[in-house]
Amino acid sequence: MSDAELWSRIEPLLPTPPRGQRRPGRRKVLADRTLLCGILFVLYTGIQCEWLPGELGFGSGMSCWRRLRDWNNAGVRQRLHEVLLAELRAADRLSLSRAVIDSSHVQALKGGLRPGGARSTEDVRAPTTT
Repeated sequence: MSDAELWSRIEPLLPTPPRGQRRPGRRKVLADRTLLCGILFVLYTGIQCEWLPGELGFGSGMSCWRRLRDWNNAGVRQRLHEVLLAELRAADRLSLSRAVIDSSHVQALKGGLRPGGARSTEDVRAPTTT
């Protein structure tokens, strides 16, 4: 997937904050596409946002982090995920036969069994040390 194809999928999902005359807010200095490239660079290389080299032209790492936070809060990641899943389903390229649900992503609504204390290997309890 080329950069232009990825951008054509993501751009319609990005929020456009309203700018009022009385409180226009802070003007965006860098374009969304530039910051997206910085975000993707950070995700691809695994470096910390603070270490994003300014020479690459993606803006500061903090700008990339803030924009990613704002997009995430606006639900862009979830909507992009749904769009890509729909495209894969339409092209019959999605196979759920190898899907895995990870408890770090899916909350167990009813909870689970609470583990008890450690079992003793002796018949008699040991004296306390306190």
